[in-house]
Amino acid sequence: MDTELKVNLDFAEASNRLSGEVKRTPLEYNKRLSEKYGCEIYLKREDQQIVRSYKLRGALNKISSLPAEQLQKGVVCASAGNHAQGFAYSCNKLGVRGVVFMPEITPRQKVKQTEMFGNGNIEIVLVGDTFDDCLKEALDYTTTHEMTFIPPFDDQKIVEGQGTVAVEVLEDLPDLDVFIVPIGGGGLAAGTGNFLKTHNPAIQIIGTEPQGAPSMTRALKAGGPISLDSINRFVDGAAVKRIGELTFSLCKDILDDVILIPEGKVCSSILRLYNEDAIVVEPAGALSVAALDFCKDKIKGKKVVCVISGGNNDIDRMQEIKELSLLYEGLKHYFVIRFPQRPGALKMFVNNVLGPGDDITRFEFIKKTERESGPALVGIELKNAEDYAALIQRMEAYKFDYKSLNQDQTLFEYLV
Repeated sequence: MDTELKVNLDFAEASNRLSGEVKRTPLEYNKRLSEKYGCEIYLKREDQQIVRSYKLRGALNKISSLPAEQLQKGVVCASAGNHAQGFAYSCNKLGVRGVVFMPEITPRQKVKQTEMFGNGNIEIVLVGDTFDDCLKEALDYTTTHEMTFIPPFDDQKIVEGQGTVAVEVLEDLPDLDVFIVPIGGGGLAAGTGNFLKTHNPAIQIIGTEPQGAPSMTRALKAGGPISLDSINRFVDGAAVKRIGELTFSLCKDILDDVILIPEGKVCSSILRLYNEDAIVVEPAGALSVAALDFCKDKIKGKKVVCVISGGNNDIDRMQEIKELSLLYEGLKHYFVIRFPQRPGALKMFVNNVLGPGDDITRFEFIKKTERESGPALVGIELKNAEDYAALIQRMEAYKFDYKSLNQDQTLFEYLV
């Protein structure tokens, strides 16, 4: 670790600064999860924060710590998500002029939310097709106008602010055993993990990352932050190409484990939290709960806290979330099927190949000019994942020529 990255984190100062300014979010015992995993599971509900995510803590702590002469010149951030909303709220709260840079592709709903929290104190600039383009413009603007840039995670004051989540947790649950925290840029894990380990080194800190954006996992293996060539942006609140330099240096010695969570598993957790606990979470907010299946042997009989980091889930994404969950659970399968050239082949498929609990959810001929004999794209939803083997056996018994797309990622992305 570079010596210049060693910092003394002052969580007491951050807590005092934020006291009365941010919501003290509840730490809720979850009976369903506790019974399922044989331990005491508590959810730290940062989805109930003022801007529906923990990001407000870091942004407000950073901005309110700036000297008056810097505040007078204004502040800048680049974000299309929760950091922008926390930044905007902070600017309004402190009466500071702020400029938010967002990619041009940012959904209008997120732009409106940021405008609402800024309440006239911020200007939003939509620029670039990617976050990297947007960030470059924001940094150039900051330099040109002699303003102060407020980073999303790689900053001491940001880390201290996010660490106040753990201050509240330990006050409510002093005999905590395991703390499960989502990782994007690493600010939340760095802050909460260091506070908890300082007070009790025996507390296990388990980080969770989306499988498609393993920036911390790769950095730990490489011995330092590296830039990933590409990432899956589905878990947008935690999909970061490169972990922070400071956050890595703070996390590498305090993380007891980092678990990679498949995006489909995240989706299943979102749906269960909604259907069974009436909790609305964004994909990143479900990471800690999704990790429970992967560490169930480590948490038996212990007191466990899962951080629900945010609840800014766009309702327009729910169909995609359901689809990814069904695919992950083995309940949804896509095939390219070439039906036998004989009368009644489709009727035979429906009557003899499909099981009693199977349902066709998609059917279209791939070649529109060969509707009688050409291949068809068929989506089938099963009642139970175990029914898949019998479905395949029946297709082969009735001599249906098929190709499964679920296992062929290239064809799957092209056709589905």
